[in-house]
Amino acid sequence: MEIFERLESEVRGYCRDWPTVFDEARGSHIYDESGTQYLDFFAGAGSLNYGHNNPELKSKLLDYLVGDSVVHSLDTYSTAKREFLATFDEVVLQPRGLDYKVQFPGPAGNNAVEAALKLARKYTGRDTVISFTNGFHGMTLGALSVTGNSMKRSGAGVPLGHAATMPFDNYMDGQTPDFLWLRSLLEDSGSGLDKPAAVIVETVQGEGGINVASTEWLRGLADLCQEYGILLIVDDIQMGCGRTGPFFSFEHAGITPDIVTLSKSISGYGLPMALTLFKRELDVWDPGEHNGTFRGPNPSFVTGTAALNTFWRDGEFQRATEAKGEIMQKRLAELAEEFAEAGAVARGRGMAGALAFEREGAAEALSAEAFRRGLLVETAGPNDEVVKLLPPLTTSEQELERGLEIIAESARATVKIPQLA
Repeated sequence: MEIFERLESEVRGYCRDWPTVFDEARGSHIYDESGTQYLDFFAGAGSLNYGHNNPELKSKLLDYLVGDSVVHSLDTYSTAKREFLATFDEVVLQPRGLDYKVQFPGPAGNNAVEAALKLARKYTGRDTVISFTNGFHGMTLGALSVTGNSMKRSGAGVPLGHAATMPFDNYMDGQTPDFLWLRSLLEDSGSGLDKPAAVIVETVQGEGGINVASTEWLRGLADLCQEYGILLIVDDIQMGCGRTGPFFSFEHAGITPDIVTLSKSISGYGLPMALTLFKRELDVWDPGEHNGTFRGPNPSFVTGTAALNTFWRDGEFQRATEAKGEIMQKRLAELAEEFAEAGAVARGRGMAGALAFEREGAAEALSAEAFRRGLLVETAGPNDEVVKLLPPLTTSEQELERGLEIIAESARATVKIPQLA
């Protein structure tokens, strides 16, 4: 690994937790150069909902490349873009009654968030955006301004303004009515809070530790936004594309956001791609007002189209995901009960799951032990106190059970219960 140590920046992160050189990947498994197999419950931080090198998607991609088809096109028209848009409209938007325009803002989730924030401010003529405690929306300056994590925010090097933070669901004492503080600020001309352009929210906070917003809280937020003329942005970058069951994570709550950001698994293959979706009346962009060199990723259009056709033409895939999600959440709840004296709490929705620990270092130790036993899981939360599970949605029930058993074995090996310590 000398070449990495000598040349790659100290900013690298995941490799410090998984000190091996990966070489091959298929389905729910990834292999290092020595041939050691790992069950992957990380899935490219949610970019591989359909697993590694899905054969249906790979076949379409190879055919496209072999045919000398257009790879790079900025925002010019291409056959691959036309096919993606038509399929996305037919398979995703129309069945859900969503009349969204589609913007290709650039290759990554932070590009989608930056476009959403700029559009909201342009449309409303207002500056402030409301975000929530422990939210995460990306590492560029606009996205960092609505991100809660102090370590990530400090890396900006400049003040992060035009944003205000409010408590996420269940952040307070459980007795204070939802949105009491926000509503009070909005109604009081002396509060110091300018009328916001938008609210940005994750229905399940991924980086923040798999904090799940209830359907009631999300509906209340949507109602408040409508009442005060504030745009509602749902960041579905990690929890979209079926991670919580339905294609969009907000479908559980029966709400219709004004703006939605998608990335990660929208290409279906781990290729860079992002979308900013917004209601038709919000499309006030001037031509070229928000652009980027890599906003026409035709290979991603091809695999994204293949993913929609393969997995989302009917409800079978969603039903299978929800069934596996129930298995996952039930097993995590059992583990939380087993380790209750160590402060373990189960969290999650669908196939986004977590075990949170009160004891410092417990999640990190469990994750390291899981790696030694052949499972990739990451930690999350403001203090890395959460073991976060994002297996590919295509993971078989047998693979899912094996991964959860490794989590259990790793917890028993590392998490100390006070009376036994």
